[in-house]
Amino acid sequence: MPALDALRDRLRASHTLACGASVDSVYSHAAWAAALGGIRMPLLADFHPKGAVATSFGMFLAPAGITDRATVLIDAAGVVRHASSVTPAGKRDMDALVKLCEELDAGWSEPLPAFEDAPGLPAGSELFVKDRCMFSRWSSYVRTNLGLEASLPMTNVTSDPAAGERLAAAGGKNQAPALLHDGTVLYESKDINAFLVERAADRW
Repeated sequence: MPALDALRDRLRASHTLACGASVDSVYSHAAWAAALGGIRMPLLADFHPKGAVATSFGMFLAPAGITDRATVLIDAAGVVRHASSVTPAGKRDMDALVKLCEELDAGWSEPLPAFEDAPGLPAGSELFVKDRCMFSRWSSYVRTNLGLEASLPMTNVTSDPAAGERLAAAGGKNQAPALLHDGTVLYESKDINAFLVERAADRW
């Protein structure tokens, strides 16, 4: 997946949305992607009923309880144009798969909309987190997976008490995680994560 994510510009140019899917939970996906340095493409949790999406493509390996390491290409009309497996132990040729996407795009007879650039975060936005906090960890994963590490400063209020005082002055309480933007503070991780996705995730 990191190798495919690195080819994101070519995929966007060929009107292709790449998604990963496995039977793991969204929390497992978030931690896995962040551990790899961030993966911006959507990761779909085929979690419950387990493997339902993979089963619909014939790619759920029921005895092992996992999805196959496989690729399915679906065109803009919803028609499956390619399906292949390298088995769970195999390795996909990502460059060859992207070339297939480019060929499908070049052969498409109707205009397709281009990907829209995300609007980005307001200037001066800052993420506050604290130690041993599950919700802080999820928001930090979102920051990593959206590629925001250079543009969204993250401050740990546990190790920086002055930052906690600054947060309390801005939002009325020293509670993390918190996202400061445009003079407003979001304190709930689900609201923080939704805002980051809205402002920084790919649009199609």
